[in-house]
Amino acid sequence: MTTKNELTDKKGIPSAEKCLIILTNAGCSEQVICHCKAVRDVAMHIVDHTMDVNKKLVESGALLHDIGRSKTHGIDHAMVGGRIATKLGLSEKIVHIIERHIGAGLTPSVAKSLGLPFKDFMPKTIEEKIVCHADNLIDDCNRQDIEVEVERALLENHKEYAMQLVKLHKEISELIGMDANKV
Repeated sequence: MTTKNELTDKKGIPSAEKCLIILTNAGCSEQVICHCKAVRDVAMHIVDHTMDVNKKLVESGALLHDIGRSKTHGIDHAMVGGRIATKLGLSEKIVHIIERHIGAGLTPSVAKSLGLPFKDFMPKTIEEKIVCHADNLIDDCNRQDIEVEVERALLENHKEYAMQLVKLHKEISELIGMDANKV
């Protein structure tokens, strides 16, 4: 059995190498791990253009954001992942990244309409927003521009989600001083 001390630093944040071990031990498929690595790569490119961001937290959060997919591929994978991370003794900051990465975040009313608890799943910190947006810029293991995800949302009649995607993209682009599609 792996203990918290073997997985993380004293702040509860695992290294990138430990994150990959955690994903494997949780039962994530190679495809999920590939996706998590791709999200990490985009997130770290965003971080390269920012100041005052916890780089280790972003890297670990990006790698672990889909750990819940080891148990489910439903929309509840973020909540499941948060529970897994909590059981592993990971930092609450990692847990929040995992729980708040879906789409561009979920308001309590949207969460409830999707069958989740009436809870605020909107990313709050810059680290949460970076991981959330990096996830939107990856489809499976491949890079995509945000417009592809926005179009997908509109075709599925999810106008509020599409507007949230655009808002988050604009916020991240302003943060880094360039179009986040270009990182």
